Amino acid sequence: MDLKYQNGFGNHFESEAEPGSLPKRGNAPQRPAHGLYAEQVSGTAFTAPRHKNQRSWLYRIRPSVQHMPMAPYAHPRLVASFHSFSPSIEATPQQLRWDPLAVADEAQHDFVDGLSTLGGAGDSQVKDGLAIHFYSFTRNMDRKSFYNSDGDMLIVPVTGELLVRTEFGRLHVPPLHICVVQRGLKFSVDGVAAQSAAGAAGAAASACRGFVCEVFKGHFELPELGPIGANGLANAKDFESPVAAYDDDVEEEHLVVNKFLGGLFQYRQAHSPYDVVAYSGNYVPYRYDLRKFNTIGSISFDHPDPSIFTVLTCPSDSAGTAIADFVIFPPRWLVAEDTFRPPYFHRNCMSEFMGNIVGTYDAKATGFLPGGASLHNMNSAHGPDADTFAKASTAELKPVKVGEGSMSFMFESAYQLATTKWAIRESGKLQQDYWKAWQGLEKHFVAPGPAP
Repeated sequence: MDLKYQNGFGNHFESEAEPGSLPKRGNAPQRPAHGLYAEQVSGTAFTAPRHKNQRSWLYRIRPSVQHMPMAPYAHPRLVASFHSFSPSIEATPQQLRWDPLAVADEAQHDFVDGLSTLGGAGDSQVKDGLAIHFYSFTRNMDRKSFYNSDGDMLIVPVTGELLVRTEFGRLHVPPLHICVVQRGLKFSVDGVAAQSAAGAAGAAASACRGFVCEVFKGHFELPELGPIGANGLANAKDFESPVAAYDDDVEEEHLVVNKFLGGLFQYRQAHSPYDVVAYSGNYVPYRYDLRKFNTIGSISFDHPDPSIFTVLTCPSDSAGTAIADFVIFPPRWLVAEDTFRPPYFHRNCMSEFMGNIVGTYDAKATGFLPGGASLHNMNSAHGPDADTFAKASTAELKPVKVGEGSMSFMFESAYQLATTKWAIRESGKLQQDYWKAWQGLEKHFVAPGPAP
C-alpha cells in the first residue's frame, strides 16, 4: 500500500494536506487558515516535565465537540474490572496455553465488536495497570470510529493486513508490524482486502486476527540502552507516523464509540472524525516493522535476560519495572559456549503473556502455534518442554541460527494478570493438557561418591 510516513519516535511532527493550513505563528490563531478549527489533544498533564510532555494541535474542518449525546454501547466480551471479585474474572496461577484464537461469530464483527479480553490487572479509573485483548473480525468499520479514554493500545496483527485510519492520517499495518494508537485519539481498523474490494464498504473479508496490549498509565517508550550504548534494539528512525490526510463528508453520519472506565459508549455526528487537514505536535500514532529490530545477544557464554529483546516499554513508578514491556523473539544467531541455549527454567517476578505471530518458537517443540498464546503468571515455574530440553542438552554447540521464518512476542508485566472467563472457559481454545509438556523431564541426578 503506497502511503507516506514521517520517521522518528517521539518527534515533533508537522504535516499539512493542504498548503498553508498550519499557522505561521503560535498554535491557535484568531482565524485559522481555510476556515479550520484549532483543537489541542493532550497526552500528558500540561505541567509534565518538558521531556515527557506530549500534545498535538489539530486543524480540522469541524471541532470534535460537535456530536449528539452519549449512549451506552453493548459489548459482551470486553472486561471492565480485573479485581478478584469481578464476575468476569477467573484468575489462576496455573501455566496456560491457547490454540490459535478466534471469535465464533467473527463474520458479524468489525474490530471493535471483535475484541475479546483475555486478562489484565489494575484499574483504568486511577490510570494504573493494563489489559490484554484478542481481536477477530472480517468487516470494515466503514463510518464508525473508536477512541479509548482508558489507555494506549498497542496492536499486533497475526492474520490479515490492517489499514488503520486515524485523525492524523493512515497507517498500513500488516503482520510483522505493530502500531500504537494513544489514549483519546480516534481511529478505525479495516482489513486491507475488504478496503480494496469493489464496493466493499463493510463487506466481508478474510479474517483479521491479532492481539492488543492496552496500558492504563503513561505511554510506551523506547527502553534505555544503558551499557549497550548508543546503538541497538529498536532504532528511533525506524518508527513511522502518518502524514496528514482528511475526509470532507459533512453530510454523512458517523458513529463514534468511546471506551471509558472499561465500558463502551457511543454517539453520532454528521461529519467525519477524520477531517484533520493539518497537525503539529508529538502526540501522534505510529507503526514499526519488527524485522528492523537489531537483536543483541551473548558471544561468550550464558545468555542475557530477555529484556534485551524489548521493543517498547511502559514504565511504572518503580525504576526499571514495567507496567508492560513489549518484547519480541526474532530470528537470531546463537553462539554461546557451554550454555543451555533455549530460555532456561525460571520463576519470574513478572508475568509473561506470549503470542506467536508466525513460525515455530525455539523454546517449544509443539503446541505453540501462530495465533496461539500462553500465560505464565507471576512466580509460576516454566521453561522449555521435555523434548526441547533433551535436544538442547545434547546439541553440538556450534553457531546456529534459530527462528528462521518465525516471530513470537511477549507482553511482560510487573502485575499479576487476572484471566477472564472468556479466556478460560468460553473461548474453547485453552489447552487442557499443557501441564503435561514438562512431565517427561527425567531425573538425571547421580549422587557423587565419598570424597577420596
